[in-house]
Amino acid sequence: MLRIEDTDRQRSTPENVEQILDALRWLELDWDEGPLSQYERREAHAARVAELVEAGRAYRDPATSEHVRAWKQAHGNVGYRGEPSDEAGAAVRLRVPGEGETVVDDLLRGDVRFENRLQDDLVIARGDGTPLYNFAVAIDDAEMGITDVVRGDDHLSNTPKQLLVLDAIGAPPPRYAHLPLLHGPDGKKLSKRHGAASVQELRDAGYLPEAVRNYLALLGWGTVDDTTLMSTEELIERFEIERVGRASAVFDEQKLRWMNGRFMRELNPETYERRLGEHLARSDPEAAQAFEAADAHRRRVACEAVREKAQTLEEAWPLIRFLFCEPVDDPKAWKKVMRAEAGELLSAGREALTDVDPFEPEQLEKALAAVLEGAEVKPGRLYQPIRVAITGSTVSPGIFESLAALGRDASLARIDAALARLADDSG
Repeated sequence: MLRIEDTDRQRSTPENVEQILDALRWLELDWDEGPLSQYERREAHAARVAELVEAGRAYRDPATSEHVRAWKQAHGNVGYRGEPSDEAGAAVRLRVPGEGETVVDDLLRGDVRFENRLQDDLVIARGDGTPLYNFAVAIDDAEMGITDVVRGDDHLSNTPKQLLVLDAIGAPPPRYAHLPLLHGPDGKKLSKRHGAASVQELRDAGYLPEAVRNYLALLGWGTVDDTTLMSTEELIERFEIERVGRASAVFDEQKLRWMNGRFMRELNPETYERRLGEHLARSDPEAAQAFEAADAHRRRVACEAVREKAQTLEEAWPLIRFLFCEPVDDPKAWKKVMRAEAGELLSAGREALTDVDPFEPEQLEKALAAVLEGAEVKPGRLYQPIRVAITGSTVSPGIFESLAALGRDASLARIDAALARLADDSG
């Protein structure tokens, strides 16, 4: 059941509601019924309030917060008990028993007990007649036939209030499970400082929805055999709420990145290309245009070249941009790699590449290995100048795969341009 709990009209703007729906759609989490607006059920809530007042289970009370505080001080700080009033504009309170306990039967924690004498008579409707959250939620749970409520343990203190409402209307409670909140790797409550703080930010950072679903499902829960990578169908089949831990789970974005990289490598070529194109369309329209304008073979080769290196879609484009655009101008990379002595090796490498046929990774590796052997230098002395010449950067997919993907003519032309620039620098 997808229910938008929007009784707080200031926070429940159309934009906020759309953000919820957008996140669920991207995560590919669907629902059986809804979305239903709690606010649009306000007349049904008002009818229930009237029934409880009529039955004597609730009463109107004009007491202000200052009055409630004074009453508690006078009565030993126990729960507030008001006096019925016919005053216009008075709030409505549900009568709470003065004795006994309200017991939350939690699937993770067992029985959690709350002394009734410490709880105020519960405000269920404001003076203007609008229902409060805990009342609306309990009524909707009952009338919508909700069987299970699984939520964060920050809601545990709300549950006895909702149980009192359900008891007042004679409705059986759903099963409750209150999950520990997420913490960052530093042990503190998850917040913006730990990285992406919303589903949309994870999407924009280049994560796949199936990886996010897998990772979130494993926060605080695990299978008997500690399987890590699972399809959503397998997660549904194997999930047991009794195996959810009671300690706070740690959201570690580095682990999510690792898992996302595994999922990316499992994508078939068509899906990889489509996902990358969709990501670029959201994040960088110019890059998306360049990517889509290229021929299908170039796009396919680029995705294959970056598959083993990129852990997110966001990481993929900088690594393969050189296949669709001119090399980037990175002064730091040029200064670091293209020193005067690089020219001779780069020229030798260029000469070796001229006659390679076919222009494929295995043959390219053999040709450049011969240059290394003849010059008696380590691979980086040759490969990095070639990499900077063809990409503009010191980071790319494997140098042989990069050359093959770019093709002979474009590779040689870019190396020639680098050699000319080196000559200008030395002159």
